[in-house]
Amino acid sequence: METQQNLEASKSKLNVGYFFLSLGVLVSLITSVTAFLNLAFEILNQKFPDILNGAYQYGYNSYQFDSARNFLAMLIIMFPAFLILAYFWKKKERAGLSDHDQTIRKWLSYIVIFLSILIAVIDLIVLVRYFVSGEITVRFILKVLIAIAAAKTVLYYFLPEVWSFKLQKLFRTVAIYFGIVMVLALIIWSFVVMGSPFKQRELQLDDRRVQDLQSIQYQVINYWQQKEQLPADLKTLTNPISNYSLPVDPEYNLGKVYEYNIKDKNKLTFELCATFSQPMPKGVVEYGKGGGVYPMVVRDVTTSNASEPAMYPYPSGTNDSWDHGSGRTCFERTIDKDLYPPYPKVLKN
Repeated sequence: METQQNLEASKSKLNVGYFFLSLGVLVSLITSVTAFLNLAFEILNQKFPDILNGAYQYGYNSYQFDSARNFLAMLIIMFPAFLILAYFWKKKERAGLSDHDQTIRKWLSYIVIFLSILIAVIDLIVLVRYFVSGEITVRFILKVLIAIAAAKTVLYYFLPEVWSFKLQKLFRTVAIYFGIVMVLALIIWSFVVMGSPFKQRELQLDDRRVQDLQSIQYQVINYWQQKEQLPADLKTLTNPISNYSLPVDPEYNLGKVYEYNIKDKNKLTFELCATFSQPMPKGVVEYGKGGGVYPMVVRDVTTSNASEPAMYPYPSGTNDSWDHGSGRTCFERTIDKDLYPPYPKVLKN
């Protein structure tokens, strides 16, 4: 009699560990799905930018992939956490659950199924809205397909929890493996679009080099305006009074340095050189609603190691004057005396 009472008490007792395990499954799943969808949408926006919401850009923008990096890091951590928690969640279920634990399991399953259906419905509503407004694009179709695939995968995994049917074990197995394949494929594709961490670092180093050359160029022009002659070398620009220190290549330990050469003293022509790791990125970058595309014009852009023809179409209003490939690149500059006249001399009494 006492044993039966203990058994009935254990069946009605709430397992605190199982409650928090279920909560962990729910939180990690929602976080994983949110990160997956947002990462997929961010990568699609970068891979297929909308010309109505973007601008043609020269150079590397470190903020371009910030959102994608955040969601990628979230997905890499949270999805394996969900798989681990889901494994122990199912293992706990096979060991037997109390009545309260069964209630928690059903609540969790219904919440997940409801959210999955809600995602699919909202996605279809947005699709119809974009279709009737004439804004449908390839990337939007891909977004809809990805969202529906994610929702159906989650639905097929949790559906057997509330509805017994044949092949329910097969449904759950296919859903979990399909989800793993989708996540791995998205992570790999994200690195393909953004570039590897090694490439990202090289692009940031090249962006630093362009900024340094711009600073040196400004100092050369300022030197001419002050003394009406070009500086003999880069060391001449160093001025402790104005607290100007000459920029150093971020990889100076590898023997990379900035170069300055006078081409023609009379014409005030000089060149600045640096060794770059990657070609300068170019293309339409989407910044969101309200962006615009610059008109195309023909510009005469020449560099010492240019692999493209001297005359080719470039959008106006961009930083094409620092366009570079990989390896040593020199930028020739001629100071226009009308645009940068010498500073007036102070008359002595």
